[in-house]
Amino acid sequence: MTSPRIASLVPSATETLVALGLAPCLVARTGFCIHPAEAVAAVPKVGGTKDVNLAKLRRLAPTHVVVNVDENRRETAEALREFVPEIIVTHPRRPEDNLALFEQLRAAFAGQPGVDERAAALSAGFSAALARCRGRGWPGENVLYLIWREPWMTVARDTYISTLLAEAGWRSWPDMAGGEHGAGRYPALAGDEAWLHDIDRVLLSSEPYRFGPEHLAEAQALCPRARVQRVDGELLSWWGARGAAGLDYLRGLAAAG
Repeated sequence: MTSPRIASLVPSATETLVALGLAPCLVARTGFCIHPAEAVAAVPKVGGTKDVNLAKLRRLAPTHVVVNVDENRRETAEALREFVPEIIVTHPRRPEDNLALFEQLRAAFAGQPGVDERAAALSAGFSAALARCRGRGWPGENVLYLIWREPWMTVARDTYISTLLAEAGWRSWPDMAGGEHGAGRYPALAGDEAWLHDIDRVLLSSEPYRFGPEHLAEAQALCPRARVQRVDGELLSWWGARGAAGLDYLRGLAAAG
């Protein structure tokens, strides 16, 4: 059987493909696809998630390219169809969507050694983590999850991040849906919204903006009565192979109060 030549343009997908045993098949990645470091170090980079070097990618002759609705541009996916036999479009929007993702990737690469078994193990591990999170009653909290500053930017309620937070009883604000794709999924704040005074907890993500200790007071001023804390953005936003660890991390945060 001929091995596929896989390009992954999504960090979460790259990590998941490696977890499925497909690292030897990776021929391209973005500069943001950094995990697991030892497995991707030798894989050529083809730009970023939003600025893919299509000419370089074409020279690498992938048979499959994995893209994501949130991470990659629609025009990039359309351009890929000119020279890539199979485009795999991912779009996990809720934690349980990881189970469909594992099956999607398993089916796409069925027949590759160990993929079926590894996909089953990922599904079982994720299901167990989800059960651990849902097995406890959580007090409800109003949460502001910040991903950027100047301007402040957060997440709509139908994003993966927001629905993950909801597994611990955390209601993200603003109370809005961002739709299937586009900027509305990650809205900017004016900073004077009335509901900011009712926020119980502000979470400062480590990505895409790397919030540091110097930003705590600034965020506290935005939500005066809230508890402000820095959190691991990779664990709370990366789906796929990291999904189970993300749920366990969330459970730990919520249990710590």
